[in-house]
Amino acid sequence: MKAFKAPKTELGTIDAEAAASLIAAAADIALILDSSGTIRDVSIADQSLVEDLAAHANWLGKSWVSTVTEDSRAKVEHLLADAASRQAPRWRHVNHHSVGGADIPVLYAAVRAGQPGRIVAFGRDLRAVSSLQRRLIDAQQSMERDYVRIRHVETRYRLLFQMASDAVLIVDDVARKVLDSNPTARRLFADAAEPGKSWPLANVFTPDTARSVDLLLAGVRASGRADDVRARLLDGETEAVVSASLFRDEGGTSCLVRITRPANEPAGAALPKLKTKLLKLMESAPDGFVVTGADGRIITANTAFLELAQLPTEEQARGEPLARWLGRSGVDLDILIANLRQHGSVRLFASMIRGELGETAEVEVSAVTVMNGGQPCIGFAIRDIGRRLQREPRIASALPRSLDHITELIGRVALKDLVREATDVIERLCIEAALTLTGDNRASAAEMLGLSRQSLYVKLRRYGLGDPEAAGAD
Repeated sequence: MKAFKAPKTELGTIDAEAAASLIAAAADIALILDSSGTIRDVSIADQSLVEDLAAHANWLGKSWVSTVTEDSRAKVEHLLADAASRQAPRWRHVNHHSVGGADIPVLYAAVRAGQPGRIVAFGRDLRAVSSLQRRLIDAQQSMERDYVRIRHVETRYRLLFQMASDAVLIVDDVARKVLDSNPTARRLFADAAEPGKSWPLANVFTPDTARSVDLLLAGVRASGRADDVRARLLDGETEAVVSASLFRDEGGTSCLVRITRPANEPAGAALPKLKTKLLKLMESAPDGFVVTGADGRIITANTAFLELAQLPTEEQARGEPLARWLGRSGVDLDILIANLRQHGSVRLFASMIRGELGETAEVEVSAVTVMNGGQPCIGFAIRDIGRRLQREPRIASALPRSLDHITELIGRVALKDLVREATDVIERLCIEAALTLTGDNRASAAEMLGLSRQSLYVKLRRYGLGDPEAAGAD
């Protein structure tokens, strides 16, 4: 620190009033303290600072340490110690409590002055600096959030670009060269595309149709949009619909060119012929076939399933949960998916289809889980078994023993007791069937039967089905 060379000569003798004026003018907040750190007098220059400081009028007679926040008390003690030892003053950041709740930052330095043992603390109001720092931090955090959001958006669109089933090209608007292409385009134009290099868009189409594509790009550049055009690929046999849109890219403009097959061309035309035949067979199969996502929502379904569900079009089924039509309750599909997660496939699961118009059909379901583009999907083969003749003897074989027992009671007991006995027989058969369908899962069986778990446990004990202790612990 550089001090005055001749203060006595230049300033002369300064009285207390002049010294107080100098101190008040030099500091936003000034404190006069005794040697123990007790505040003897206070000067606050700014009225807003007066209003923000909590109970500033009561500082007189209090220790300086008690007026600051807990984390600043050690700094105040250091300031007092430095002043008492007549060391060069050091500025320290101290926080005061405020009426509004937020701490008020003040930069203090303390020196000995005036009467023996008196210390003067000079404070600079740092509220403006603190506000700027908070605004800077908020701006930095906002920028970070924007950067993260932009990176996520870029990742999503890059993933969409890579996974698109149509050929997509990024074309320089001036040079008419392909700057980037997705995997579908690179497979389609393997002869024209050069990995890591740009290549002329004209290498994609036949000479007589490339002119139409040039006009399309010129129209997009002039007006921002243009009607799609038809062009033939370089093999001379494949016809495609070409569409384009303009976007800004690194200070210039580029075109996103999309090449699709005509709408009247079968969707599976790009697949191998054997795979195309397989898809046609599945579509025309007499058994229902449904593909769902891992959440059980329908992605596609064939005509046989639409007939079972009594739906006129596939669009009415797409995106809907399969449980809307399959199963006696929502439990059936949950059981199927649980078994698929454990075993990968399920065979001949007995269930039923509930049609939109109220008709029901007994079905057998076989299902398998496969991966598609890194995401699991489930294929369900659904066979209508409602007309199988052998099912009737199977049902009959489960009943005679109980029915014979009821017949023997006729004439011995009253009709109301016979009805109660028949009800018990039917109830027991239903519980046994539910336990069989759910693989002895009592919670699922209770939901299927519309009972609470406790009610099912009571009936299991009543009819002696399963282990009562196990039922209570389920």
